[in-house]
Amino acid sequence: MIARTETPMSLSRLLKIIPRGRPFAVAAAIGFFSLLPASPLMAASSEWAVNEGGRMRLILLPESADGLRQGALVIEPKPGWITYWKEPGDVGIPPAVKPAQGASYSLERLDFPVPKVLMNGTMTDVGYDKPVTLPITLKNAPDTSGVTLNTFIGVCQNICIPFQADLTVPPNADGESHAAETALVEAARAQVPPGPSKDFRVLGHTMSADRKELVVRAILPEGQPTPEVFISGPSGHVFVKAHASTGDAGETVLTVPIGKLPKKYELAGKHWGILIVSGPRAMETTLAFD
Repeated sequence: MIARTETPMSLSRLLKIIPRGRPFAVAAAIGFFSLLPASPLMAASSEWAVNEGGRMRLILLPESADGLRQGALVIEPKPGWITYWKEPGDVGIPPAVKPAQGASYSLERLDFPVPKVLMNGTMTDVGYDKPVTLPITLKNAPDTSGVTLNTFIGVCQNICIPFQADLTVPPNADGESHAAETALVEAARAQVPPGPSKDFRVLGHTMSADRKELVVRAILPEGQPTPEVFISGPSGHVFVKAHASTGDAGETVLTVPIGKLPKKYELAGKHWGILIVSGPRAMETTLAFD
């Protein structure tokens, strides 16, 4: 088991001096702490699973009073390799995490930090080209028993390799968390884009009659460069090209070309995801089609 030691400044303390809404600064903090020397103090962690393209492990904090247990899936691609966001782009494998068969606990949430658009020739990938930590929330996963998650991700260089592993965190006998574990999970959660706010939100959206173009009207933070947009539509579809213009009321109008949708796809009643990155800030919400 790989472990980490306490340091003169804990990551949780370091996070307090990083300005809010600075995901890249938070990422740097996580990267710094991932390089700390090992020690036996990291208790609630699985062994590293390793394959040709990288490695991954599972960290879990103690169960809270509401029956939830926070944790993180740590993925470290090798230099030159990538791994994927929840919608991977033209080709790729989105992360899939589920409890071991017959487990009494359930996966409540799997969250993602802001990804990158990674061009591979004419193919568009959406994911991460550096180590990434995905926050996890489990329900009814007691400290007194081991927890196993079946984890399946993709890592890709010139070829894409499926990476499957059963990651097991042993029982946490004392029910206590260690500072390094807690700080790592807190830092990962700080990278997850928040929902809408007064100065950063979607006002409305319209799909063209031929379903070739989606127009999104939004309020974005002032004084920032052209935003990046990630729209996750039907499973296996992500749209990352957007033209930004200014609307009549001063709002930002994002015009997004929509590629080929599945045959006989019914848009009514569906919910798509939208992630907008504006300078150092990001916001994620859903688009409902009535």
